[in-house]
Formats: sequence, structure tokens, C-alpha cells
Amino acid sequence: MTSSSEALEITGNELVHILRTPQDQYTSGGCVVLDCRPFLDFSMAHICESRNVNWNSMLRRRSKSSVVALEWLIPDKTLLGRLRFGGFSPVVVVDERSCSLADLKSESVAQMLLTALQNEVQTQICFLQGGFEGFSEAFPELCYSSASNYLSTTEPESPGTGRLTPAYDRDGPVELLPFLYLGSAIHSSRRETLAAAGITAVLNVSSTCPNFYEGELQYLRLTVEDTLAADIRACFNTAITFIDSVKQSGGRVLVHCQAGISRSATICLAYLMHTQRVRLDEAFDFVKQRRHIISPNLAFMGQLLQFETDILCQG
Repeated sequence: MTSSSEALEITGNELVHILRTPQDQYTSGGCVVLDCRPFLDFSMAHICESRNVNWNSMLRRRSKSSVVALEWLIPDKTLLGRLRFGGFSPVVVVDERSCSLADLKSESVAQMLLTALQNEVQTQICFLQGGFEGFSEAFPELCYSSASNYLSTTEPESPGTGRLTPAYDRDGPVELLPFLYLGSAIHSSRRETLAAAGITAVLNVSSTCPNFYEGELQYLRLTVEDTLAADIRACFNTAITFIDSVKQSGGRVLVHCQAGISRSATICLAYLMHTQRVRLDEAFDFVKQRRHIISPNLAFMGQLLQFETDILCQG
């Protein structure tokens, strides 16, 4: 299957017109914007409703003598299926700042994506001139920007207690994805905190923390000790399936252990690596920018590195 035409270059103004066209005026499901920038850059700022396209050096090395398939670039299976069956039109490809198609290098993610789309998708394919950098400068109101959640290292004494609140219990759980939150046991115990974040499910990665609101929220407990002997990797598939089920139902899940530092952070890292198809260092930087106290124990980091090899070598 080939695309209906060669890629069409469009300006930022033309993309604005496309984005503001009511969906019912399209014969398909409307426009989709595919952002080719690294996952960490995309997570900090992107065009509203755009979707990230991922790539990694392991697949890059393996692909030198072969055509890159669209499924290697699109980790979201639902999105991949809709693209292949013409569920979007137009499909707009965005990189960091390239002014034209002629500026793209053959090994760039944008060029790989355009080639894969032209080989596998029957729809209008467009390329945004000036990339995200140019578009965000001209139309900041159409872009999302994330203010990283940095926890301060000190906090005033709690009224009447004379004690400092531990860093891991301050504020509330942090949002990693629109449906995925990371926090501590204290966060999981505060009904008003959970309600404010729209939490509908809790993944409890501990052996002692109670499930405070059974009957109100959906729970999954994964009994894991924060020790060098614990095999947390054995829980990855169960955790990923549970988080995905909450996502598919339109809910939001809080992942916690005692402090939200080691066990629950490890589960969230595994989920990001698996679903976003990113390397451990990139996922780690992403999570640490939002909850800077995370620190999976040495054994958990080793298990995550093994998991990285498994998932990034697939394809």
C-alpha cells in the first residue's frame, strides 16, 4: 500500500487551520500530528494532542540494511492500527526545526517516518516547515508545556508536631502520563488528594502498606520488598497490564510503595520503557524531573537494564 501522494510541506498557519477545522468536516477521523523529537523533549513541550514517535539506538543499528517498519516507530498499537487503516487525514510529521523536506537527512527519524508512512499508509501526509520550534514560537497557545515538579529539600515544620514532613510525602503524587501517577503511601491514604488527581485505581507495590479505600477504588497489590534479593522484574507484565486496563477504561492509576522512591518508581520506569519504547536512561530522566527523589535500589536498576535489552531488541 502506498500513500495517496508525496508528502506535502505546510506552514504553521496551515497547520493551525487544520487543527481548528471541526472533526465532523473530515471524512476520516481528522488530523493527527506525529512528533519525531526525543521522548524527554516531547514530554516537556509539544503541540496539543500530538503523538510522539520513538526511536532508539538498538533498533537504529539493526536497521542499517533494511527498511524501517512503521510499527518500529509507533509504540501505540491502537494508533498504529488507525494509521494503517486510514483513520486519520492528514497525517502531519513534525521534527525539531527543519525548514523543509530537503533539509532532512536520510537517517533522521522524520525521514524514516515519512518513508514508512508512504510505504504503509493511504492518506495525505504533510511535513511542518520550521518544526516544533517555529510553531511553538508563533502559536504558544496551541502547545502544551510541562512545569517540572521539583520537590524542595526543606519544608516548614508541620503545625503542632514540631517535625519536618519527609520529602517523599510532600505535596501530592506526580503525574507522569495523563493516566499514570507516582507517589508515596501517605499520598495513597489521603482521599482528597486522590480525588483532586482523579485517581480511580491504585497499584500498591509493597508488603505492608494498606489499601485504604477498597470498595471505592480499584486495587492491585504486588508484594515486593525493597531488597537486593527481590525479583521485581517478575511483576512487570502484571503491572503493565493493570495500568493499561485502567488507561483503557478512562481511569487514572496511582503507583506507590512506602516512600515512592524505589519499588513504585521501578514499576513506573518499566511501564514507560515498555509502552513508550525508550531506554532506561531516558525514562529515568523523565521521571526524576517530576519526582527528583526517586532512587531504585541497585538490584532493581540491574533488572531494568535487562528489561531494556529485551524490549528494545524486539522488532
